[in-house]
Amino acid sequence: MKLDRLLFGDNQFFGVNHMSEEKARQSAMRFQDTGAIIDVIDSAYAAGVRSFMCTTHDRIAEVAEHVRTHPDRYDGFTFLPCMPYAHKYANAVTEHGMLGALRHFLPDEGYLNAAMRGGRAFAGKDVDGLVTLLVDSEMKMFRGLPTPVVFLQNVVVDLLLGLRFDAAFSIFADHVRSRYGAEPGFITMNLPLALDTLERAGVENPIVCSNMNKLAFRVSGGTAAYDEVLATRRFRPIAMSVFASGAIPAREALEWVRARPQIESIVFGASSRQHIEATVDLVQELWGETIAR
Repeated sequence: MKLDRLLFGDNQFFGVNHMSEEKARQSAMRFQDTGAIIDVIDSAYAAGVRSFMCTTHDRIAEVAEHVRTHPDRYDGFTFLPCMPYAHKYANAVTEHGMLGALRHFLPDEGYLNAAMRGGRAFAGKDVDGLVTLLVDSEMKMFRGLPTPVVFLQNVVVDLLLGLRFDAAFSIFADHVRSRYGAEPGFITMNLPLALDTLERAGVENPIVCSNMNKLAFRVSGGTAAYDEVLATRRFRPIAMSVFASGAIPAREALEWVRARPQIESIVFGASSRQHIEATVDLVQELWGETIAR
């Protein structure tokens, strides 16, 4: 599959801002109502955005249900889930207890069957069973919706990189492909190391999302190392944090990306129709193509 040039992210909906805690707090307050999130997604859809790269936050489940019940309004709209959302599990155990949390998250294939699969995995230290159960529980909210790429979040990817647990990447990739007909994606804060590990794990031409920007903001190892892997390694790069949380003017940031044609897609977040339309217009001007491919 060919990824869209622009992917719409969800950080702004859940109080994530890497430059300003105050802006993050204000954003979280604004989007307490799921209707406010849907309004912004509708603005992105109207501007031509068709790919929503999202966490598996409980509020995204409400967005997914809204799209599922209004299919005519979201023709061609796809979700690109990023998992796991760790806070969700901790909060569920606190609120519902361990058994209640299990009932909430286990896949809809029969509670007993799924619980037995998970129990056997824990008892036998079956890594395959644990990984696939985690993926299935996270994908539950997207049932019936198109999910062409499923991402493993950087909090897990980078932990596995540190542990040198290469097999987990191939297990995740194989399960996502076989059960959901999707491409596996990986988010990382250390692109060179991730590519080395995925190659050892046998994941060919992987989709990998990482920070890439002119200021080397949150770019592990610096832009020179990233430029080297862009030029020499076979993978499908997605750039995030291209605006460095607003520190780089939009045109300057996107011109820097445009000078690196290997970068296939850009993830961006915006909370207003004006910012979404301005980004879409600028990308279409610089690349000379529509943002949805």
